[in-house]
Amino acid sequence: MRGWRTKFIFMLIVYFAGFATAIYMLAPAPEGSTDKSFGKISSISTLNSEEFVESFNTGIHKCIAFGKVAACHTAEFIKEKIKELREA
Repeated sequence: MRGWRTKFIFMLIVYFAGFATAIYMLAPAPEGSTDKSFGKISSISTLNSEEFVESFNTGIHKCIAFGKVAACHTAEFIKEKIKELREA
């Protein structure tokens, strides 16, 4: 019983650490700050908004298509398992 709780707490810590990192990276810099340390690694800042929107839209559509295919395969797998259980 203790194993799943440990894994769950670990996953929560990792999730919230990632969330905090995302907020930190997206937050605007304080006024008067000249620190450009993250400007070199940020690919989003070099794209203009139209390119970013188009890229994001394409990615979302690919993700949705992949999700549909995965859902169809999962549905077929579940139907096969139910059929096997009914026959047994």
